Amino acid sequence: MNRMMNNMTVQPKGNVDEDFVAMMIPHHQGAVDMAQAELRYGHNERLRRIAQEIIVEQMQEIAAMRLALGQPLGPSTPVPDQPTVPRTTNTPQAASQMHMTMPKDPR
Repeated sequence: MNRMMNNMTVQPKGNVDEDFVAMMIPHHQGAVDMAQAELRYGHNERLRRIAQEIIVEQMQEIAAMRLALGQPLGPSTPVPDQPTVPRTTNTPQAASQMHMTMPKDPR
């Protein structure tokens, strides 16, 4: 939340479109970050589904705003809560590796 609020604090440049995007992108990114936290640590399946939708929708809106101003989209990155071990591997070693790559529950 602090990162989102800090990034939304911009000095207006006088171009309403650019100022709008400069504040809205961090706002949308904050929603993505919170949704990723829900996917990592949440247990409620309804909320997890909502979080997945938020990530997709907010990332699409960020891309649309950048495109509208001719800004670069930035690198495409995988969702960080996905396992790094291929799902087709069903060995005890793969399971232990997947467990090691998943973030620990902070509770």
